[in-house]
Amino acid sequence: MLTIGAHLSASKGYAHMAKEAMSIGGNTFQFFTRNPRGGKAKEIDEKDVNEFLEIATENHFGKILAHAPYTINVCSADEKTRRFGIDLMKDDLQRMEYTPGNMYNFHPGSHVGQGVEPGIKLIIEALNEILTKEQTTTVLLETMAGKGSEIGRSFEEIRRIIDGVALSEKLGVCLDTCHVYDAGYDIVNDLDGVLNHFDEVIGLDRLKAIHLNDSKNPFESHKDRHEKIGEGSIGLVALTRVINHPKLKDLPFFLETPNEIDGYAKEIELLKGKYTG
Repeated sequence: MLTIGAHLSASKGYAHMAKEAMSIGGNTFQFFTRNPRGGKAKEIDEKDVNEFLEIATENHFGKILAHAPYTINVCSADEKTRRFGIDLMKDDLQRMEYTPGNMYNFHPGSHVGQGVEPGIKLIIEALNEILTKEQTTTVLLETMAGKGSEIGRSFEEIRRIIDGVALSEKLGVCLDTCHVYDAGYDIVNDLDGVLNHFDEVIGLDRLKAIHLNDSKNPFESHKDRHEKIGEGSIGLVALTRVINHPKLKDLPFFLETPNEIDGYAKEIELLKGKYTG
């Protein structure tokens, strides 16, 4: 069965997101833990959480994916910015324990002129402070397109972060199809080669989720602009190969395409029709 969902608004709670996911043909969803630009998170409603857990169990939901706000940068040169990101992620992971065993995705960060090595060192230090032995949530490092001074533009950079983290068993990777294509990994013409390289460098056992997005920009553009499925430079044929690939087909897929709810419904219907899993 194809496990697929879209990025939904968390403003009305977990149970509402689950119902909305089902209304568009999904069996999982992604959401921001709080305003994507940062700020205080909405109070957890335990009644809402319990209703969600019942819905998810009864309808065989896949793991859901929480997304950290875009504003956090745990490898910033500014100590206050780093501390803001660390404290926010700690709070998010405590809140995630209301829905245990799920996933939390974040952008590794931008070194902002310090250089890749100092940036990676700061990300490692942050994760070593944030992660706990008790947490049930898997924290995912997202593959990035490489715009500006982003870290995570290569599998090797992600591997170096993982290698430096004491509780690395709490870490996984979310592969974004738009990002890796924009970064220079040719998933259109050599998906097998890209996955083999991922396996050699990081290990496919670390791959826990896929952000399924087309790209507005050409290969190796380092731009990071998502497009609707089949309307970008990656294309429907290549993305169909992604969802049906034997090494990927059992992973959860999350749409982050520029859509409203009805657009996500159409994309999910389209992809279900292409899934042969």
